[in-house]
Amino acid sequence: MLVILLLPFIIGCVKKEGKKELVVKLEFDEFPAKYTCDGEDISPKILIEGLSEEVKSIAIIMDDPDAPFRTFTHWLIWNIEPTNEIPENIPKEKEISEPIRARQGINDFGEIGYGGPCPPAGKPHHYHIKVYALDTMLDLEAGADKKSLEKAMEGHIIQYGEAVATYERK
Repeated sequence: MLVILLLPFIIGCVKKEGKKELVVKLEFDEFPAKYTCDGEDISPKILIEGLSEEVKSIAIIMDDPDAPFRTFTHWLIWNIEPTNEIPENIPKEKEISEPIRARQGINDFGEIGYGGPCPPAGKPHHYHIKVYALDTMLDLEAGADKKSLEKAMEGHIIQYGEAVATYERK
């Protein structure tokens, strides 16, 4: 159902047709505790394959559509220079220069940067790490929310891919 809801957004935002989809990979299918609220709560390494030479920046949105009541946003990061690897443990600051240059937004925990999986006990939740390859650096202030990031990306997405991993608290 999430794919159906997001499809109009993705189709409406992709600027150029015929572009190869990105391949986005994590080193796991189920989040190790290290990347969750039950561990160090650091961002995982993300591998990206198939970036076009036209890409000027990358944006990432991580969310949990299985959260109670609504999709829960865990991470917003943009203006990443084109790269095949986002290293783990990105600092939780609005503007970062190491290990990559980027701006980050406010997640649904009310904090800047990555907030790892922290579902209620019960069923596993699915976490979508959505990678957008853009034709520009975004003119969007650090600390923005998801709605503002999505609006800023409209008409600038030239490639898209995502990875999904689960996490369950017992």
